[in-house]
Amino acid sequence: MKLSRQIKPISYLKAHAAEIVRRLGEQREPLIITQNGQAKIVIQDIASYEREQETMALLRILALGNRQIEDGKVTPAGDVLKRLRCRGDNP
Repeated sequence: MKLSRQIKPISYLKAHAAEIVRRLGEQREPLIITQNGQAKIVIQDIASYEREQETMALLRILALGNRQIEDGKVTPAGDVLKRLRCRGDNP
């Protein structure tokens, strides 16, 4: 994806909104809108946005797990399995 082709001024957005919505849905590439020559917003289709949100959630979970490992807040898998087996024997 070449972002340079995906940069448009706000006047383009105003004049071509329907076309932009259609193209975003087809191409799945974000569109960067500028105002006074500076990038101001990014527009993207909903499927891409949802996928990015899911990715961010997974990254947060991984970061939390890494932090717990660094803080020593972990239990060896063997110990966990042993406790689970003991619970199964004693309801």
